[in-house]
Amino acid sequence: MLAGLLALVFGFFCVRLTKIYFAMLTLAFAQIVWAICFKWNDLTGGEQGMPEIPYPDLAWLERLPLVGELRTSDHFYLLTVVLVALCFWLLRRVVGSPFGRILTTIRENPERAEFIGVHVRRWELLAFVLAGAFAGLAGGLFGIFNRGVFPDFIYWTKSSEVLIMAILGGMGYFYGPAVGALVLLVLNQQITSYTEYWPFVLGSILIVLLFAFPGGLVGALDAGRRRLLRLGRA
Repeated sequence: MLAGLLALVFGFFCVRLTKIYFAMLTLAFAQIVWAICFKWNDLTGGEQGMPEIPYPDLAWLERLPLVGELRTSDHFYLLTVVLVALCFWLLRRVVGSPFGRILTTIRENPERAEFIGVHVRRWELLAFVLAGAFAGLAGGLFGIFNRGVFPDFIYWTKSSEVLIMAILGGMGYFYGPAVGALVLLVLNQQITSYTEYWPFVLGSILIVLLFAFPGGLVGALDAGRRRLLRLGRA
């Protein structure tokens, strides 16, 4: 809820700009939040952050068959799976709704959308708030998973990781960012276990992948599927 409210405030200003200016202003707000978290010791713990965040009370899961025998960490894992599945379902409904089609129209041609009577800024603000709310939920789960939250989690480099995940998987596809996140995490875990120069190796692999698949990995798979269908018809 708090993330959605902050997104409403920040988005009110951000949606008034476009392209690189929108990105720069969004980044500026993110850095302001980071600076506040870094300096406000009484609320956020400052540089030390908030370690030792406990798992939420999931005692009610112990009454369920089979689930009750699992550990507390496993309970949290199951809850996370359910919440992620629910978020996927909700976002899928949003994409297929009139709201989603309006956003697609704005993305493809904002001038035409405004010409036919769409209030572009209002719909962009709604999308900004929706994205902020889902990001807040993801951040909450991430903090519990790490058993702590720290200022580094909201530094601009973390935002760039999410952007790389979306581009790597394919920004024009619903499951693209999820695929990109999975690939990036697997690459990161595997490479860091083999070499101390993992930033150089990982960066090189990402550059090759991004240039080889400009439409993302899911985009490349979709293009291959359509090519096979055309060959089958021929």
